[in-house]
Order: sequence, then C-alpha cells, then structure tokens
Amino acid sequence: MKIVFFGTPEFAVASLSRLLDEGADVAAVVTMPDKIAGRGHKLIQSDVKKFAVEKGLPVLQPEKLKNPEFIEQLRNIGADLFIVIAFRMLPEVVWSMPRLGTFNLHASLLPKYRGAAPINWAVINGEKETGVTTFFLKHEIDTGDVIEQKSIEIKPSDNVGDVHDRLMELGAEMVAHTVREIEAGRVNPVPQPEGEFTPAPKIYKDTCRIDWSQPAEKIHNLVRGLSPYPAAWSVMTEERNPDSILDVKIYETAITPSSKVRTLLPGEVEVTKDNLYVGTSDTPLEILSLQLAGKKRMDASAFLRGCRPLKFL
Repeated sequence: MKIVFFGTPEFAVASLSRLLDEGADVAAVVTMPDKIAGRGHKLIQSDVKKFAVEKGLPVLQPEKLKNPEFIEQLRNIGADLFIVIAFRMLPEVVWSMPRLGTFNLHASLLPKYRGAAPINWAVINGEKETGVTTFFLKHEIDTGDVIEQKSIEIKPSDNVGDVHDRLMELGAEMVAHTVREIEAGRVNPVPQPEGEFTPAPKIYKDTCRIDWSQPAEKIHNLVRGLSPYPAAWSVMTEERNPDSILDVKIYETAITPSSKVRTLLPGEVEVTKDNLYVGTSDTPLEILSLQLAGKKRMDASAFLRGCRPLKFL
C-alpha cells in the first residue's frame, strides 16, 4: 500500500518515523515551504522535511495546494492512502484523490477541541482528560467520521509540553494501527455527534496575556496551557523604576493556600526572600519561574535577586 504523508512540526515526525519503522511504503512527504527567518535570514526547514530528507524520502513543498503542477505530481504517485498530521486544510481535489481515502490524526477526543490548538485549550480549560483521534477527512474541518480514539489523563502537574509529548507518542502508535486496519479492510468509521464540539482556535499573543482579575485557578491553567511555548505573559512595574513597564513571560505557577500569604488585590505583589506572590480575584498565585524580555528563564528566587516587582498589570 502506497502512502503520501502530509505534515510539518515535530508532532508529525513521530508518526512518520513509526510508519517507516513498521515498513510502510511512504512514497512521498508533503510539507510547508521553507521560510526565511532570524537576523541572518536563513532558510528554515520544517521538522518533517528535515526528517524526510534524512531518510531519503521525496519531499513536495507546494505554495498552493490547488496548484495544477502539484496536483499532477500527486496523481502520478498513485498513492492508495494519504495521511495528514498538523498540516494545512486540504482542498477536496487532494483529500478525495487516493482510493482508500485520507485520514487525519488530531490531538483531541473529537468532537471536543476542533481547531488549530487542541492541546493548549484542553489544558487551559482545566480538562482532566484528552487524547488522539484518527478520522477520515471531509469538507468541514475536523468533522469527519472517526476511525479510532485513545485517551490519556491530564495530570495537575502537566503543562502543555508534557501533554504534547505523550500525545505525540500515543498518536504515532495509533496512526500505525489505523494504517494496518485500513489495509486489512477492518475499519468501521463512526460519524461524530452533531452539534457537540468545543472550539480550539489558533493561539494569538492576546490569548496569552494574563488577566489578574480572573480566579487563581483559571490563571494557573492558562500558564500551564501555554508553557513552555508560546508562554503566558504580563507586564509589570519594578521598584527601582516604577514608571517603566516591563514585559515578562510566566512559565510556572502554584495556587497559594489561603493561610500562607495575606489577601492581595489583583496584580498586587508580595515578595518574601525567595517567593513571589501575585493577587488574583480570589487566592494569590505564586510565580515559580518567569523570564524578562531579553533575559533567560529563571526560577523566582533567582529573578528576585536582580528584580523587585512592584505590580503586575
């Protein structure tokens, strides 16, 4: 069975690697075009491209997925199955091409968390469980018939990086199993329930800004759901220069027991020798690790040796 694999980030690499380990016939890999980035204007290749080149796989990088030349290249491959993981939305002329269809690996328990950032939103919203789904593509994004699902626990100590890595490995295992089941003709896809879904839109900078007037648990989950990347952020003033506004990324927090520190107003700061507390709408939140713009990430005790926050805004 001949396969074309579509993907871009590290999350997709694990599945591609698993397919190759199991002897799958991956005839080509489709990924995003190289981008120019950084001060040196270097060409940056996607994680999937780097891996595919290392393994000697043909790589296609179309600017436009409806480009006639790209469509002709795909047809000439004569693949039986397309697999899509963390890629762009495919036009029907592409996903309807292979005789066995096109399936996607999505990092949620569909229909929950349809959209671009399902892992982030599951943690941000305080979910106790998430998972991965394989499903056949159709017109509307993330709405196709479900082939398989597997779930994992989201632990209270998990950040989005932890959950991402576990789902990446679980997803690779499920992609390989889905391919075997499709090849054997054993799949029985199930339609997703109508009208029951949770959106998981793309994460923007404004999404990541902390609102200190929110409850501590909600802020804590926002920090977890954005750490280590792209990271929740706030602005603060500092005792030595109270008129200066400083951007700060916050990577790790803890909800403070009510007996440990006095009640603080939202954004109000209390500093002990090694601890940094910030007020919310209910109990204070302890900041455990953070990073000023242009500096390295550090724990609160190291941060406080060089900076004394006055207020978070």
